[in-house]
Amino acid sequence: MRTFGGFISGENFFYGELRGDDVHVLARPYWIKIEPTQTVLKLADLHVDLPVAPSKLIAVGLNYSDHIAEMKRTPLGTPLIWFKAPSSLLPDGGTIEIAFPEHRTDFEIELAIIIGAAAKNVSVQDALDHVFGYTVGLDISDRDLQKSEKQFGRCKSFDSYTPVGPFVYSGVDVGDLPIELRQNGELRQQARTSQMIYSVAEIVSFVSQSMTLAAGDFILTGTPSGVGPIRAGDRLEAKIGNWRPLQNSVTNAREISSSPKIR
Repeated sequence: MRTFGGFISGENFFYGELRGDDVHVLARPYWIKIEPTQTVLKLADLHVDLPVAPSKLIAVGLNYSDHIAEMKRTPLGTPLIWFKAPSSLLPDGGTIEIAFPEHRTDFEIELAIIIGAAAKNVSVQDALDHVFGYTVGLDISDRDLQKSEKQFGRCKSFDSYTPVGPFVYSGVDVGDLPIELRQNGELRQQARTSQMIYSVAEIVSFVSQSMTLAAGDFILTGTPSGVGPIRAGDRLEAKIGNWRPLQNSVTNAREISSSPKIR
């Protein structure tokens, strides 16, 4: 297993490969080419930032039977997909800002896929050849908007509504890993990735039938049951397998002042 991430040293952002306590600086994003430089820095001296920069952020819904039941939905027979705004990405340690505190806004832990090679109309058998690696993701969801608008794009795309990281792992089998989320230390979601209705290979193949996936693209694979509301002051910890957990705090977004009318 190899570990990659995005890091900040001073005012400089870079991608690197984590080996023990050392970060080997890369010349370019790891999903394009793993090209080490001669620079090695200590992880303790760096700020861990977003490990991804996707051209597309795709989400899959209704991929665990128990979550379908708790949401009172019925299986579609194919993966349910939609887009989230890449601007909704939030790094480990970042603060989720609830856009509408009066709305019910839920947490959802998910395994996330990072594409490593362009994929168009790929078969299930070949799909994993187009995957670079995996990370932990959260799909923060405004349920009030989701119910009223009957669409998923806006209710899940507010700034900070897709926490991700802290690192990306390649060379790992994600077929049967434990996945869990804790809210203020209390276990809220717990499952195994083997409970997904559609596997990683099936998801990548399905999505590639509709659009070309580019290297660096990011796919959330759905959440198990146990989703629940977040509130200002909460702390969330999302973990998959023995990967370093994704940790985020929660606050209410600042009110936006009225914009002048356009004439």
